[in-house]
Amino acid sequence: MKASDELKKIVRDKYAEIAIDKDGGCCKPGCCDQSYSIFSESYETQKGYVKDADLGLGCGIPTDYTRLQEGESVLDLGSGAGNDCFVARSIVGETGQITGIDFTDEMIAKANANKQKLGYHNVEFVKGDIEDMPLPDHSYDVVISNCVLNLVPDKVNAFLEIKRVLKNGGRFCVSDIVLQGQLPNNVREAAAMYAGCVSGALQQDDYIGIIRQTGFRDITIEKSRLLDMPDNLLLEYITKEELEQYRNQGSGIYSITVTGSNKGA
Repeated sequence: MKASDELKKIVRDKYAEIAIDKDGGCCKPGCCDQSYSIFSESYETQKGYVKDADLGLGCGIPTDYTRLQEGESVLDLGSGAGNDCFVARSIVGETGQITGIDFTDEMIAKANANKQKLGYHNVEFVKGDIEDMPLPDHSYDVVISNCVLNLVPDKVNAFLEIKRVLKNGGRFCVSDIVLQGQLPNNVREAAAMYAGCVSGALQQDDYIGIIRQTGFRDITIEKSRLLDMPDNLLLEYITKEELEQYRNQGSGIYSITVTGSNKGA
């Protein structure tokens, strides 16, 4: 099995367990050592919020920056239990169309159960791999994603797929985890133990470089938020002196929300 396939299997298995856990984002032993919800932002004041669809797995609120309009078509990458899809649907309304894609059967089942309870007819959930989506070209006005692309092995291909499914003039908004500065290996190890999504994170400049490389324009970091880890966790891996040096050097793990357009493509 290729390394990329192994990574996908790890991610799929972990998120399958999260989906069937009645407590949502709180992982049970054997899934992960800490909750995957430590980076999430509260959705409770968002129009269209559905508590049962919120597993606390995001690291931003991409719909805050998409400038969605009534009647638009929206694709959510790594849609999980449907949280961002239902928020987006509340904005685009009955005349819009929402598609969520996820490669975990358990997440698709949970999302469809939530959709059935809501009675929405213009929301669909599709099983598929973000690196090779079973979706037609130039079909969506907007693509969103929330703390998912950092888990994808081939990020270049993922953004090329976003570009393929977007209409000419379409736009995207993704929230994701990135690194700024060089994290000492033991700090990065601690971060990966604390929240597995950190392990696939790129340097911010490299992440933005991929977006630019794949042909998007008007690339803007709409929001950047330092995702800090508690001192007591870090002190299990580094000394007090190393912790002080780390705190003072400006390096860290960040959540960023990025927008861009397919204009003129």
